[in-house]
Amino acid sequence: MPIVNIQLIEGRTAEQKEALINNVTDACVESIDCTPESVRILLSDVDVQDFGVAGESVARRRADKTS
Repeated sequence: MPIVNIQLIEGRTAEQKEALINNVTDACVESIDCTPESVRILLSDVDVQDFGVAGESVARRRADKTS
């Protein structure tokens, strides 16, 4: 049973998450020859303040872009 854990910066819509779940399930089925029913996917939203890139939070990077 494949278990896929995906962390995303917050802000995706429910529709985008549904599409991701569907596409990742299909990729597992095709890649490792399992059944769709055996695939487990866990999506976790990460706050922009809790995700850093190049020494600063995504929140700060976004704020710098808009100013």
